[in-house]
Amino acid sequence: MDQVFSKVGSYWLGQKANKEISSVGNEINSLSTSIEDGAKWLVNKIKGKMQKPLIELLKDYDLAIGIFPRDATNYEFNEETKRLTVHIPLVCEVGYKDQSVLRFSTVVTGYLEKGKLSEIEGIKTKVIVWIKVTCISSEESKLYFTAGMRKSRSRDAYEVLRDGITVDKF
Repeated sequence: MDQVFSKVGSYWLGQKANKEISSVGNEINSLSTSIEDGAKWLVNKIKGKMQKPLIELLKDYDLAIGIFPRDATNYEFNEETKRLTVHIPLVCEVGYKDQSVLRFSTVVTGYLEKGKLSEIEGIKTKVIVWIKVTCISSEESKLYFTAGMRKSRSRDAYEVLRDGITVDKF
């Protein structure tokens, strides 16, 4: 009987140990991701480059600050190639005060230059069906969206940050 309890106890302890080791492994992976993000921040800080908020970047390039959903705050911008990558937590739709709707993937990329975001991947607009937006440009009080054809919209409708509404798919 003692041998049976000994074997059952050994098995139980082994299972508990495996669970604990697995849990520690998951925590280490999570920590390494945090360290990696922190390292990127530190390298940029050492280089003297603090990333400005996305809103400020859009203002600097003469685009409306409300083009992206409010929670799109994490981005990467290469000043040499002008490539912009914006990270959005979830696929979502944003409705604007001019009744237009944009749908965003979790990653939006494009090339940013003064008054223009071109070669866009990750944004669609509803024109009877969902159509890929390939370019957004700005001229004075108008924004021009290219989605198959170029359509002008009032810039005022895109000057306010709005929350995205989560949708199932892009």
